[in-house]
Amino acid sequence: MDTTQISRLSATQDALDLIEKLEENHGELMFYQAGGCCEGTQPQCFEKGGYYLRMNDVMIGTIRGHEFWVDHDLFEYWKFSHFTMDVLEGFGPGGFSLETPLGKTFKIHYRLFTPEELENLEDVKLNI
Repeated sequence: MDTTQISRLSATQDALDLIEKLEENHGELMFYQAGGCCEGTQPQCFEKGGYYLRMNDVMIGTIRGHEFWVDHDLFEYWKFSHFTMDVLEGFGPGGFSLETPLGKTFKIHYRLFTPEELENLEDVKLNI
């Protein structure tokens, strides 16, 4: 039996390249994905500490060492899915995210975990 922990989060090379550029301009980053409203469900990128987490928000992993947090209710809906961060040209429905002035928008692609992956998922961290 394979006991390798399965990550809940990954990023495309385009997303990694953009994150590297944002690191150069802003330093340490954090990502937050809410469940809707004015920011939609796209991930938002902030300078670390630039967004105040809410009780029970869930950290599903890191990208280039930067924490990726998800609204608790959204996590409950997507907890059986792998998140792949990508980047698109153009502006998303938000506008608060650090990539917006560069004419880019972070986007998540989801896929369901296999039954085997579900048995070995990495733990999440709750903001309590």
